[in-house]
Amino acid sequence: MSLSSSSAQHKENAKQLAPIQVAVITVSDTRDASTDENGLYLKEEIIKHKCSLSSYTVIKDEVEEVESALNAAAREAQVIVINGGTGIAKRDRTFDVVDRKLTKTLPGFGEIFRHLSYNEIGSASMLSRATAGVYNDTIVFSLPGSTNAVKLAWEKLIVPEMAHLVWELAR
Repeated sequence: MSLSSSSAQHKENAKQLAPIQVAVITVSDTRDASTDENGLYLKEEIIKHKCSLSSYTVIKDEVEEVESALNAAAREAQVIVINGGTGIAKRDRTFDVVDRKLTKTLPGFGEIFRHLSYNEIGSASMLSRATAGVYNDTIVFSLPGSTNAVKLAWEKLIVPEMAHLVWELAR
């Protein structure tokens, strides 16, 4: 797949950024820091891709906790990766908080994520309310809590565009 010349130039410009500050928030009623496979994976990947982990936290799927963690992370990170709480169960509240906070949305992220997920899990991909956008000059990705979903989003969507997104916000 070839990039348009302006997109290629933007990506080239983005390479000049200092290490990107990335915050990880795991939302789970059952996991903690010792059992959070997604957090461990993301922390390793952040280092592997020469970014900096600005913060990491595991919280319960409570509106106040999600909002507080998002606000704290947005004060220090350029990118926030939230995993968990994007489904439709009564306890899934993360999407509702994130959706309310975003000042600009990236609808294409959720659309492409669900398309890629469909190729892996079929029609169940429609249950995901994965989303992305901008909050307080910070890029926010809100992902399902499944490890496969986190890896899919990180590898296929976030890493390829993260520096470009940060560069776009800063210009």
